[in-house]
Amino acid sequence: MATATTYGARDHARAQAGTGAGAMPVVPATDWPSPPCAAGHLVWAETVAGGNYTHRVLARGTELRLTDLRGDACAHLVLFADGRPWERLNTADTVKVQWNAYLSKGRLLLSGQGRVLASLVDDTGSRHDALCGTSTRVQNTERYGDGAAGCPTPAGRELLKLAALKNGLEPRDLPPSVAFFQGVEVGDDGSLRFTGSAGPGASVTLRAEQDLIVLIANVPHPLDPRPEYTSTPLEVLAWRAASTTAADPLWNATPEGRRAFLNTAGLPAAKERS
Repeated sequence: MATATTYGARDHARAQAGTGAGAMPVVPATDWPSPPCAAGHLVWAETVAGGNYTHRVLARGTELRLTDLRGDACAHLVLFADGRPWERLNTADTVKVQWNAYLSKGRLLLSGQGRVLASLVDDTGSRHDALCGTSTRVQNTERYGDGAAGCPTPAGRELLKLAALKNGLEPRDLPPSVAFFQGVEVGDDGSLRFTGSAGPGASVTLRAEQDLIVLIANVPHPLDPRPEYTSTPLEVLAWRAASTTAADPLWNATPEGRRAFLNTAGLPAAKERS
């Protein structure tokens, strides 16, 4: 089909309607072939290619499931309270308040205001990292030859910057991220050891405890020792679910968690959105 004219270019573009790619959002999300929830409850369905990013605003009570489809995804996640972007993920508080450096089922992702942004309600991988953050342009340039957002080896921070900008945020708003599906262990001497992938099909499910801005970059972990940029597709699904109440076991699992949930409960009721 000729594209030398505006009409030809338009006809060529329109001819692509209805075609799909291996990594793209499904719109509407309810068209996802095998939803993990009741029909009509799915609000986000997307496959994120390696070296790419995504973002979305999710209502309080929404559950978000990330799945490493082939075993080499690494989901670098940042959370902001929607409408209050100064309240954002604080990885240092997430670790120290819960007396645990390792993310797993039952852990909470905390803000710097002592409130819960999200809780981990399911986890089949247990290879995650709350200590190292994501890769930078300087690191990727030294390692792979480039780290810009538009290159074949983009850094996680460069992609998170783009996701942030599309939500009215600036690069200086970005805090350190957490990473799912590529793990790190702390040695007795304080050194960090990369433990690698959780394996194909590993998943983690988060529940939004506030209205959230969610930013995700799917790029190699900064401690991944492989010389080549290795990043495979990440599946992202989110669906409407019930908000957490005081009857949830997580509220009373630890004194620290209970205080964080009480702090969160004092917020105005979250807005319901599709």
